[in-house]
Amino acid sequence: MFEVKIITNFSAAHFLREYKGKCESLHGHNWKVEVAAVSDKLDSQGMVIDFSDLKKSVNKVLDSLDHKLINDIDFFKQNNPSSENIARYIFEQVQSLAAVSDYSLSRVRVWETDTSCATYSQ
Repeated sequence: MFEVKIITNFSAAHFLREYKGKCESLHGHNWKVEVAAVSDKLDSQGMVIDFSDLKKSVNKVLDSLDHKLINDIDFFKQNNPSSENIARYIFEQVQSLAAVSDYSLSRVRVWETDTSCATYSQ
């Protein structure tokens, strides 16, 4: 199995519903996002996916989050905008863009701070 990973980031605000603590108040983060793709075979150029193509797909999804109040996005009206759910949202959105490809996503890791992250995988 082959795996490739890209790292990017976005900035956005959120607040956690039904959370008893500081994060219940509106606040923002500069999230770091890691997206890993896997395949058991390589394309004709010897790649799982071109890094620039993976970055384009990821950035298309992150553009919907960047400099937004995440709570206002439809998915997060039903799902608390925790780092775990943000990782799942990014995974599902990017995976849907790759539906007809020879690769699939293995995981998305979202770093809220330099020392705290959440990962979603299937």
